[in-house]
Amino acid sequence: MIMTSYKPLSRVDMATRIARDIPEGWYVNLGIGIPTLVADAIPEGREVILHSENGILGFGPAPAPDKLDPWLINAGKQPVSLNPGGSFFSHTDSFAMIRGGHLDLCVLGAFEVAANGDLANWTTSAQDAAPAIGGAMDLAAGTRRIWVATEHTTKTGTPKLVERCSYPLTAPAVVDRIYTNLAVIDVRDNAFTVIDMIPGLSREELQSKTAAPLFFEVPEYA
Repeated sequence: MIMTSYKPLSRVDMATRIARDIPEGWYVNLGIGIPTLVADAIPEGREVILHSENGILGFGPAPAPDKLDPWLINAGKQPVSLNPGGSFFSHTDSFAMIRGGHLDLCVLGAFEVAANGDLANWTTSAQDAAPAIGGAMDLAAGTRRIWVATEHTTKTGTPKLVERCSYPLTAPAVVDRIYTNLAVIDVRDNAFTVIDMIPGLSREELQSKTAAPLFFEVPEYA
């Protein structure tokens, strides 16, 4: 293997990369973890309407400490701001929006993503306590597009992009795109297609960190 020099993206950098790709006017749900950081990275002047399943539409970035409202939180219980025109509503109405197919995009974290788009993001079956699925299954089934935000491997180096998920599925064949700290990868025709890579990372190195074949639409960074 030819070793090259590269610097993986930080979680904030990943969120910024995702925010850059969200088109004007989309209604977008942000999951817990890296996806919540996307709210702070929406490009200035671009209208993206953010949805939280606990009952908010039109929320904005994290507020300044002196503007914090303890009653205004996202699904991850983090304080958020409210953009002009934003609204509050019941949990029932929020899930009617999700299940009715009214959201353009949901950005979720993942433990594993399979080459056919299967998503496993709610449990590894290794916890002592019973895990909670939350709204992930509804979002995965009811949203028009699913983008995943996750590190490319676990802390021990195990690939998260695999041929077939070993963890319980959240939903089958729903993932459209994956943003990792190393690359942006589309799911097409039951395969991973790399459309962007961080500078200095070779195709060979990226493939070595992925447990399924990769196809490339980007030049080699060597």
